[in-house]
Amino acid sequence: MLLKFIITKISFLPIFAPMEHSKIIIAIDGHSSTGKSSFAKQVAARLGYVYVDTGAMYRAVTYFAYTNGFIDNKGKINEEGLMKTLPANRIGFKLGPDGKSATWLNNACVEKQIRTLDISNKVSKISALPFVREYVDRILRRFGEDKGVVMDGRDIGTSVFPNAELKIFMTAAVEVRAQRRFKEIQDAGGKESFDDVLKNLKERDHIDQTRAVSPLRKADDAVLLDNSNMSIPEQFVWLDRILLERFGLQMK
Repeated sequence: MLLKFIITKISFLPIFAPMEHSKIIIAIDGHSSTGKSSFAKQVAARLGYVYVDTGAMYRAVTYFAYTNGFIDNKGKINEEGLMKTLPANRIGFKLGPDGKSATWLNNACVEKQIRTLDISNKVSKISALPFVREYVDRILRRFGEDKGVVMDGRDIGTSVFPNAELKIFMTAAVEVRAQRRFKEIQDAGGKESFDDVLKNLKERDHIDQTRAVSPLRKADDAVLLDNSNMSIPEQFVWLDRILLERFGLQMK
């Protein structure tokens, strides 16, 4: 009778399915040329999340402003004209033949055009305009409605998604960042000098950190990632530990 009782009790024990982890928003902010985009893309791919390149969106707006005469080579901006025409534009991302995400402005791929130093010299001024930030932020928030998204930029954790479950602030010594950016430009066939790139980064840092609307800063609850002397694999070991300890998540 005792054995029968034990078997009966065991047969009624509930069977639990493995726990599925809820998707989160990962906001990655930081200085220019810290590798935010490359890092964010790989994080998204390893987690099966959507990646959104916010910097590319501001570059696309800057490219539109420049090619349509709303900002000149001296940095003078026709704010009224840009404000009227910007809402009609469509900015998004499509996979190219190489399997990589590319930035599209309306019906044209502008990925190569927005990465030039000419656009880099103007993007901080355009992105500092309140109506431009509002335009981009509206698009970004739609991307994050279903979570499971990784975004990188300047104010994702402080302005766009202040309630993001994980915020990372990336930085590195400005000379290290300039060397990385210089190599990217060389690889793309650009002719800019290292000194020009370094000057551009210092100027962008100053504008990003001192603009009136959503200045670049580390959110109080963000974790700092200084990758001045870290390899890419070391950065992922660092992140793996945080994801596992905080959220029970593991990257592939």
